Amino acid sequence: MSFLAELPLIGPTLAAAIPFILVLGIVVAVHEYGHYIVARWCGIGADVFSVGFGKELIGWTDSRGTRWKISALPLGGYVKFYGDADASSSARDDAAIAALPAEKRAHSFHTASVERRAATVAAGPFANFLLSIAIFAVMAMVQGAASPRPVIGAIAEDADPSFAAAFAPGDEVRAIDGAPVADFAGLLEALRGVEGREARAVLLRDGVEREVAFTFAAPARIDGLTPGGAAEEAGLRAGDVIVAIDGAQLGGFADLQARVAASEGRPLTVEALRGEETLTVSLTPQLREAADPATGETVTRPLIGITKSATEVQPLIESVGPLSALAVGVERTWTIVDLSLTGIRDVVVGAQPADEVLGGPIRIAQISGDAADQGIVVFIGLVAVLSTSIGLINLFPIPILDGGHLMFYAIEKATGRPLRERWMEIGNGIGLALVLSLMIFATFNDIARL
Repeated sequence: MSFLAELPLIGPTLAAAIPFILVLGIVVAVHEYGHYIVARWCGIGADVFSVGFGKELIGWTDSRGTRWKISALPLGGYVKFYGDADASSSARDDAAIAALPAEKRAHSFHTASVERRAATVAAGPFANFLLSIAIFAVMAMVQGAASPRPVIGAIAEDADPSFAAAFAPGDEVRAIDGAPVADFAGLLEALRGVEGREARAVLLRDGVEREVAFTFAAPARIDGLTPGGAAEEAGLRAGDVIVAIDGAQLGGFADLQARVAASEGRPLTVEALRGEETLTVSLTPQLREAADPATGETVTRPLIGITKSATEVQPLIESVGPLSALAVGVERTWTIVDLSLTGIRDVVVGAQPADEVLGGPIRIAQISGDAADQGIVVFIGLVAVLSTSIGLINLFPIPILDGGHLMFYAIEKATGRPLRERWMEIGNGIGLALVLSLMIFATFNDIARL
């Protein structure tokens, strides 16, 4: 049950919609406020600041004459500056500019210098990045942050018994099979390298160095599902543990990968544990292009659409101060940007299907609801993730997006004159068609996953 459904006057049905509206509303409001406040600093005035489109639900006018409002359709927002022909600020309204009082005409968006216009436009995505950094930084200060040192903070209950017997929380791993371990990421990599076989580790426990023998085999637990993948379509969920395929017991996640790879795409009967319940489902691996774990080359492989995190071993969580927390915020925000760009690159080169990467409003609503179900901390984390994504998307050099405006301003700065209005209209039309096409494609994907 969502934490929102437990609030007075809010029931389960309304609670299903509220997370989506809250997440998008927060991200949009911050984005548009970035545009607004930098425009003010640059001497540009605004007629309207709106979160949402369409009919005004709530609004007020401030002392500067700006109308602040919340509108009925919660799928975006806009700031309409002095002299704008529309909410996108892509075209000027000469008649409106001429009708402005002299003191306002001087503060029109379209009469401002190209540098001030560019700063105003870039401020929206920049505000989204700042929001993400701030959220992640506060979360790090409240919850602590993972130490980069190769120290074991916790061992999962379903970890391999041999591994759990050899190691204990607080152990600092110095080497595995004679290879030095420099940091926690190196520890995880070393464990993957010895998965399924006996290995030896040198560790420091209570100030005493010792050597232990162990076997590391990650359980075939589903930590995530690829939208539209075979596992999701078969009804499997995150948290399920696959224990057998075609009646043969599995030795762990590596064994699961090998069995799926050997299937060559034929149907499989999968047994999984969900708590105390045993499930039996039939699924057919999908042939997909993916990176080969051994060589890194793109190959066609049968996949069932599940992901596995290195959750058998958790890092040590340490308290951090404001500066360290800020660094954590920057690092986590950049990680989201990097993963997003990698996903887009994989779609472009054909390494990953577009329908597995793109999600529309329905998908965002589902994710928002799931986050709300998991509590306020997860929900706030989703706001940070979505804020980074919205900021990044808006920087793409597509006309009608902020990146498209910046591209036009770069041309204007280079040539010394604005791009011809006709060319801008054509560019905006192409950009609008592209964005609408992507939205329609993503929405159809969302519906197909229902």
